[in-house]
Amino acid sequence: MIELNLPSFGADMDEAVFVQWNVQPGQPVKKGDIACVVETQKGAIDVEVWQDGTVARLAAEPGQRLPVGQLLAVLAEPAEDWQTVAASSAPAAAPPSPVPPAPEPPRISPAARRRAEQLGVNLQALAGRVGNRPVTIADVEEAAASAAATTVAEGMRAAIAAAMARSKREIPHYYLGCEIEVEAALAWLEGFNAGRPLPERVLWAALALRAIGLALRESPELNGRFVNGRFEPSPAVHLGVVTSLREGGLVVPTVHDADRQDLGAVMRQLREALGRARQGQLRSSDLADSTATVTNLGDLGTDTVYGVIYPPQVALVGLGRIAQRPVVRDGQLAVARTVQVTLAADHRVSDGLVGARFLAALRARLAQPEGLV
Repeated sequence: MIELNLPSFGADMDEAVFVQWNVQPGQPVKKGDIACVVETQKGAIDVEVWQDGTVARLAAEPGQRLPVGQLLAVLAEPAEDWQTVAASSAPAAAPPSPVPPAPEPPRISPAARRRAEQLGVNLQALAGRVGNRPVTIADVEEAAASAAATTVAEGMRAAIAAAMARSKREIPHYYLGCEIEVEAALAWLEGFNAGRPLPERVLWAALALRAIGLALRESPELNGRFVNGRFEPSPAVHLGVVTSLREGGLVVPTVHDADRQDLGAVMRQLREALGRARQGQLRSSDLADSTATVTNLGDLGTDTVYGVIYPPQVALVGLGRIAQRPVVRDGQLAVARTVQVTLAADHRVSDGLVGARFLAALRARLAQPEGLV
C-alpha cells in the first residue's frame, strides 16, 4: 500500500485547498502522473504521483482544506489488488452531522443560485451589496473573481512575509559580493546560439545556473537544508529560481540537478518551469527539493541584489544587471561586460571563507564557459 500525502511546497506553506482529482479508483498510474490539483498561496499546483501503482481510494474532496502531510489517496503497489487495498484502508464511517436551518434566501434566479453554489459565493452578503434588485449571474461571477484575486494576493503576500520573517529571525545571515567579468562567457554564448533555432537557444540565466550549480558542488556547506537543529548537505544541486508572477507575488520553481545536467537540459528545465509558473500550472515537483536559491533582478535594471535565505536552505545567490563597466587587464584600463554577484549564507553552517571560495569558483566557471556545456 502506498500513501499519497499533501507535500510541502516550501517553508511558507501550511495547508492547501483541494481542487480536483485527475484519477479514479482502479486507474493504473506511473511516477510523474498528475493525480490531483490543489490551491495554495502560490496558485494552483498539480500534485504528482511519486511511485507506480494503481489508485485504490481517494481520501480528499473538492473544497476541502488540508494541512501539509494530510492523506490524499491510497495506491496499491503493482503486486497488490487495488480493491483489497481500498477495503482495508477505508476509514470507519462517522455519524451524520445535524444540518443547520437554511437562512432566508435572497432574490436570485435559479441559474445565478447554481452559479453561486459552484463558485462558493455568499448570497446573503452579495444581496446586501446589490440593493433591492435581484442578484444576477454577472453579480455572482464578479464577486467570485474579486474575492479570489484579493484572497490569493493577500495570502501570497502573507506567506512570503511569514517565510522571510522566519528567515531573518532564525538564520544569522552573512553577505558577500563581487563583480565578475562575463565578456568571455557572453561572447561564447552568442557563438553557441548562432544558427540555432529559437527553441534551442540558451539564455544567460541558464548559463549562470549551470555555473552556480557546479560552483556549489565545490562548496557543499552552502548546498542543503538546516532541519531539526542540524545541517543536511545535499548530494545534488537543485536550484530554486525566484520568479515574479504577473498578478503579484513570488514562486520559486526548481531546476533539478543543475550540477549534473548539461547546459541544454538546464535551459529546457528553466523554460518549462517558468512557463508553468506564469500560466499557474506548477507541479509539485517544481516546488520540491530545492537545495539553494538564485534570484536574478538584472533584467529589471538592478545592479546588486541582497537576498534573504529561503528556509530551510542555507544560501541564496543574487545576480544583478549585466552592463559594460571599466575593468583592468594586465595593468591596462578596458571596458567589458560584468555582473554583480552576491551571496547570502547561513553562519550556523559556514563562514566567510567558504562563501569567498564559492564566489571564486563561480568566477572561474564563468571564465571558461566551454566547460559548462
